[in-house]
Amino acid sequence: MIAAIVPQFFSSNLEATLRDYRENLGFETQFEYGEPTFYAGAIRDGLSIFFRHLDLLPSVADNKYEVELLDAYIRVDDVRALHGEYRNRSVEFFRDLADRPWGYTEFVVKDADGRLLCFGQDTELAAPDAG
Repeated sequence: MIAAIVPQFFSSNLEATLRDYRENLGFETQFEYGEPTFYAGAIRDGLSIFFRHLDLLPSVADNKYEVELLDAYIRVDDVRALHGEYRNRSVEFFRDLADRPWGYTEFVVKDADGRLLCFGQDTELAAPDAG
């Protein structure tokens, strides 16, 4: 019955957030709502992320980056190809591509709002010679 789960992130500058997702992370702006825009969506490969404008963003844990508190884990079909695509863009890598002990090949990026997005794939499917 559940077709998808769509994360909703908060942003104090929706225009900059949508630009970052479009230019750096390869998403298209799916919709913008309100005048001025206070709600928006971005879409890539049929999956969405929604954004809500807030003037004052919720506080972030002081140790967010020390202990890598992820904002989203995004499973992908070809983690190595996506990593290569992002290497050719202005994406800020927080953790580079690596096989992890829990059986996933992953990398973590930091978006323009400081969110940590982990992209991962089952390591057996991400093997360089998989095909």
